[in-house]
Amino acid sequence: MDRILTYTEALHEAADQEMARDSSVIVMGQGVDDFRGIYGTTKGLVDKFGPARVFDTPLSEEAVTGIGVGAALAGLRPIQTHIRMDFMLLAMNQIVNIAAKSSSMYGGQVHVPIVIRAVIGRSWGQGAQHSQGLHSLFMHVPGLRVVAPTIPYDAKGLLIQSIRDDNPVIFVEHRMLHSQKGHVPAESYTIPFGKARVLAQGKDVTLVGISHMALECQRAGVCLGEVGVEAEVIDPVSLSPLDMETITASVRKTGRLVVVDSAWTCCGASAEIITRVGEELDGGFRFRRLGFAPVVCPTTKPLENLFYPDVARISKAAYVLVRGNDGWQPGHLPSPEIVQFKGPF
Repeated sequence: MDRILTYTEALHEAADQEMARDSSVIVMGQGVDDFRGIYGTTKGLVDKFGPARVFDTPLSEEAVTGIGVGAALAGLRPIQTHIRMDFMLLAMNQIVNIAAKSSSMYGGQVHVPIVIRAVIGRSWGQGAQHSQGLHSLFMHVPGLRVVAPTIPYDAKGLLIQSIRDDNPVIFVEHRMLHSQKGHVPAESYTIPFGKARVLAQGKDVTLVGISHMALECQRAGVCLGEVGVEAEVIDPVSLSPLDMETITASVRKTGRLVVVDSAWTCCGASAEIITRVGEELDGGFRFRRLGFAPVVCPTTKPLENLFYPDVARISKAAYVLVRGNDGWQPGHLPSPEIVQFKGPF
């Protein structure tokens, strides 16, 4: 029987099921116990599990992250929320120097099973300090797992996997994904780290979209299909570890690669993916990367629209790689509703 949930509902169900299964799982962060409950992802959990396991925290990111890391070292499994990834910068010492390194420094005698939920993404008017995608900073650090699921099925399974893992996990959520709908089983299940998902099959060009950009790449694939260009669309799902086998196999077939990131391109996830494909294939493919414009995010809507990649620009970049000319402009742009992932059933 088909069961459709939103991304928000999938995350809520994952936390609910894991808290019921394991009393060591706690939820902490600004607003996790209020009536909004972080877009609804933690709504009602305090009523079910009590304020000792679901509690609000002060506006003090480094101290609170330190509490979460300490709780993990002491045997709990915290889920800590950062409503905006931007302010994780205030907790970098706790995340990078303590959480990521403690197990290695103590010869595997201790573990830090903390999940840090980090929300990224655009929203008109939020500007320079509330719109950044900083996931590539955390990809750079050994000892951290970094994931960015796009569809509700992966969101639930990967959050459960992250809670159960003994390593710190940075769980990246684009705010525009929370209303995305998809098939989600009622039972508990896990999604492995380091496994990408092929969202659409194609032979002419590989589109790799990170986080919300996977959906934009799906829409671009529909546009390209209308002019006879078949795009293979891949959602990495996990950024560290990365499933380079799936991506490289696709590029070996298509000979062309467009990587679209929900962040800047310089020293970013897109650069890493292209470089590793190049190392594996020893060149021999054409490529392009798209991401934020190389400026601080503006606050006005017209400028913000220019700042972010969109389906038209993704389609055009892929078309130029395949056909070798830039005379085409995509016409009708498909709505997000018609490109929802129907699997993996």
